[in-house]
Amino acid sequence: MHPGASASRSNSAILRHLDQMIKNRGIAMSLKAAAAAVRENAHAPYSNFKVGAAVRSASGQIYVGCNVENVAYPEGTCAEAGAIASMVAAGEKNLAEVYVIADCPTPITPCGGCRQKIKEFASGDVKVIMATTDGEEQETTIGALLPGAFDADHMERS
Repeated sequence: MHPGASASRSNSAILRHLDQMIKNRGIAMSLKAAAAAVRENAHAPYSNFKVGAAVRSASGQIYVGCNVENVAYPEGTCAEAGAIASMVAAGEKNLAEVYVIADCPTPITPCGGCRQKIKEFASGDVKVIMATTDGEEQETTIGALLPGAFDADHMERS
């Protein structure tokens, strides 16, 4: 079995479980709940810094990701990248909203690489909510996080 297949199934299983728990309470699943739940699955044995991300695609579907560290540090994967990869693997390519959460003193911001990854699938006005596990949130847009982004327009002459 391809490694991505089990990740996709795991992502689906987490969302189904969360969705059922939330529906039992009569409320719609939120990006916040999805990101907070998947954060617990992060593989962060070296830094102990767990990050969860949830993205909503243009279709309304939620995809989640968590950071996955590797002893060879540059080989790790960010939570946002995992959520975006899950969305793309499901055949979607348009982000509508992003939520990122970590246990830190101020709301966690996507790293530079993840900002570029988000911009690849989002217009500049797509909302990005950054949060702490203590409940503090900061809302912005990908355009504000990555002004002057490199995008497909730069490749017109290629």
